[in-house]
Amino acid sequence: MKLNGAMRRDPETPVHLGKDRIEMDGKLVIRNAKIYLVMHKPRGLVTTASDEKGRETVYDCLPKGLPWVAPVGRLDKASEGLLLFTNDSEWAAPIAAPETHLDKVYHVQVGVIADERLLEALRNGVRGAEDGEWLRLKSVNILRQGERNSWIEIVLDEGKNRQIRRILKHLGIEVLRLVRVAIGPLKLGDLAKGATRTLKLEEKQALDRAMRVQMHEPASSIRT
Repeated sequence: MKLNGAMRRDPETPVHLGKDRIEMDGKLVIRNAKIYLVMHKPRGLVTTASDEKGRETVYDCLPKGLPWVAPVGRLDKASEGLLLFTNDSEWAAPIAAPETHLDKVYHVQVGVIADERLLEALRNGVRGAEDGEWLRLKSVNILRQGERNSWIEIVLDEGKNRQIRRILKHLGIEVLRLVRVAIGPLKLGDLAKGATRTLKLEEKQALDRAMRVQMHEPASSIRT
């Protein structure tokens, strides 16, 4: 190894990535730049790098030639909307972690005319049929109603597997569409389905601030 032009044979030689010039076998070692991406995940794609059943994955929507990035959390195959990708695992971990209590906002089309009785049942939460896990929502409101179905807005501050679908199934409510429209202060906006863009610096900073606030919130102020 060469460090700043000088040969070094001690494997414990300290280096400063981003400052020192490091060469291995005559090739310059470049520290991978951090990548932060926003995707509007279409319905029908699985959130995985490869699928044993040969189904299309979210990686089919990523730009070609991109360095390896991983999804931050998941959206199931039938769900749509905001999905983050990054190669910065340290940054990603608290966004997906339930204990961070970062709000995630979903617009859900249900196969009933939503009324106050349904909203009250959703606000009360349910006990999961399979494992007895307590499932709850942070908030729920009606967005609009049609003749046979409604759109409701659901906010979660946890990250339990298929949480919204499990609650609605327990109540006998059919989910027609489920779209994640926001993660903390970051909104999906008008990004087209299947499109990907770079997370703006100010958006990342806003997410970082939101996570710091949530992680320093006293435990007594978090609902159970």
